[in-house]
Amino acid sequence: MAAEKDILYIKLEQNVEVQKQDITLADIARMECTDAKVLNRLKTVKFYQIHPDKRGKFRKAFSVLDVIHTVHEQFPGLEIQNLGECDFILTYMKNAGNHPIWDWAKTAAVGTIIFFGAAFSIMAFNNDISVTKLFAQIHEQITGEETDGYTVLEVSYSIGLSAGVLLFFNHFWGKKLTADPTPIEVEMKMYEKDINTALIDESSRGGKGKRGTKSSPDGSGGI
Repeated sequence: MAAEKDILYIKLEQNVEVQKQDITLADIARMECTDAKVLNRLKTVKFYQIHPDKRGKFRKAFSVLDVIHTVHEQFPGLEIQNLGECDFILTYMKNAGNHPIWDWAKTAAVGTIIFFGAAFSIMAFNNDISVTKLFAQIHEQITGEETDGYTVLEVSYSIGLSAGVLLFFNHFWGKKLTADPTPIEVEMKMYEKDINTALIDESSRGGKGKRGTKSSPDGSGGI
């Protein structure tokens, strides 16, 4: 039994990913308590169980009130302070054990698509604004001679374009040029946050975020 002065601090992330079906409080939240025995007990308390028949990706929205309810079932007098999200998405992803060759193949396919797509976009942009003609006019105005298409302007432009892409994306050969996150990482984080917010809002409007039983026989309530 927890003393009245004991305080449990919990911190929830907006999206919690798990790969096991019996989910405990320690799997979904970071916790700290003034009583170490209470903390150790709560870490083993089951929060939710995903049905064994569930395959692939499974999502369900929960509220911090669901976590508080589970804690108070064990320690009714325990004071709880939430330092994280008020609503969160529980994402279950079954570990498929993909072969490394398959992962490399997918990475190579995506990289190839991005490479040729970016190359086409650059060429289309250069053709649209007539970069070749512009460089030819600049060269002729400065030197008074017609260009053969291979001048310092074209070389400098090509080097500058490559260097600018590397500096902008802040990533080369598996290493970052600076400690800042890359633009792709920023966009992916923003996209993930928007997806989580949309799922939570959809669950709230549909009344799906309410606490059910710890062990759902059919895994209902998933998004």
